[in-house]
Amino acid sequence: MAKRSEVLELETKIINHEAYGTSYKWSPRDFELGSALGQGKFGHVHVAREKKTGYLVAIKTLFKSQIVKSGCERQVLREIEIQSHLKHPNILRMLTWFHDERRIYLVIEFAAQGELYKHLTNSPKGRFPESKAARYIYQVADAVEYCHQHHVIHRDIKPENILVDFNGDLKLADFGWSVHAPSERRKTMCGTLDYLPPEMIKREVYDVSVDQWCIGVLLYEFLVGKPPFESQGQDKTYERILTLDMEYPSYVPEGAKDLISKLLRHSSKERLSLDGVKKHYWVQQFRNGP
Repeated sequence: MAKRSEVLELETKIINHEAYGTSYKWSPRDFELGSALGQGKFGHVHVAREKKTGYLVAIKTLFKSQIVKSGCERQVLREIEIQSHLKHPNILRMLTWFHDERRIYLVIEFAAQGELYKHLTNSPKGRFPESKAARYIYQVADAVEYCHQHHVIHRDIKPENILVDFNGDLKLADFGWSVHAPSERRKTMCGTLDYLPPEMIKREVYDVSVDQWCIGVLLYEFLVGKPPFESQGQDKTYERILTLDMEYPSYVPEGAKDLISKLLRHSSKERLSLDGVKKHYWVQQFRNGP
């Protein structure tokens, strides 16, 4: 159990946090809680309706004691700070947040169609048609480019961290591993095993281009149904990433292979820019796909 003094210290950090504060003091009484959408490490997510407007939102409830017990205060506060400042049509909006003695409540835009990962696994043969993959990768690249323009590296781009809204557009979510990058260069290993770029595995200094690598892996998974370096065991996965040991099934289109190959480069400086991703001929060909 977390000590009461530790929870109070977290509350002080919350109250003094630059992302905190609107003139209206929200509380759980302002919302009608609906069905559960998911379970997280520190709490749960429910769909909810704001009572005055009837507006549907998602409420992510985090228990302070669990955050303190896991030593993740900085990560949670960083997620709040970053996501509350980002405003882009393909980034899940944090509308507001508040807290009481035991919990932190994050009021988030409701993405009606849920996780992109479920859409991928439920697609025919477990993969997207190239028109949909191209349209989706454009939206992800546009969202991540916006993050980089605001000095934010996401560091954990994958289908599980992308949601789909009512209109079928993507919403980049889960900024728990994100970081402000004023220096543009960092050295912390984080993210998901299959998506780790070589420089993170080698614990080298890295910059925003780690997200370009992840977008290359993401596009491959869109088209094939699994990441390119997926293996039995961590060491084998690392080895395949470091040697760029990957194969393209015959059904992957040449244009997509060209784009993936320009993103999955050992040298971060050689990776295609996000603007280059959006302007790539294969993406442009299908940009307004179904």
